Amino acid sequence: MKKLLATLVLVLVSACSSSPPKEGGEPLRSGNPAIHDMTFYAMSLDGTPYRPGGEKPDEGFDCSGFVQHVYDHTLGMKLPRTSREMSNLGSRIDMHQLAPGDLVFFKTTSKPYSHVGIYLGESQFIHAPRVGGTIRVESLSIGYWRTRYNGARRLPL
Repeated sequence: MKKLLATLVLVLVSACSSSPPKEGGEPLRSGNPAIHDMTFYAMSLDGTPYRPGGEKPDEGFDCSGFVQHVYDHTLGMKLPRTSREMSNLGSRIDMHQLAPGDLVFFKTTSKPYSHVGIYLGESQFIHAPRVGGTIRVESLSIGYWRTRYNGARRLPL
């Protein structure tokens, strides 16, 4: 719970500040109210159970169902169903260009882009990790995620 509250504060502070453009990238999107709403809503689902094929808060989510639901619920964006399909959307960005709302991808199976989450800022992302788990915030700097990081995409708003 403390981790969730700290992340909420981080996102709220980021959303309320005006940030200069990142070197080599677009301006931070955290000042955008739509991105703020999206990341805040995603964090409100923290603790929701993982369910394979899940697409609804009352049933649980898998990773792509979670991302698909958050983007649709908050931005009205209809995303494809799988993380692999999502990896072809928007524009590819480097890790140093990450901004809140970007999609982050990981190779957690033998196939690339097998897992997806939503970047929150300050190296934190939210995702539905695995069977038996719940939606949670984690750090990209954790060895497991750092070694499996597969890239990121920025979707146009």
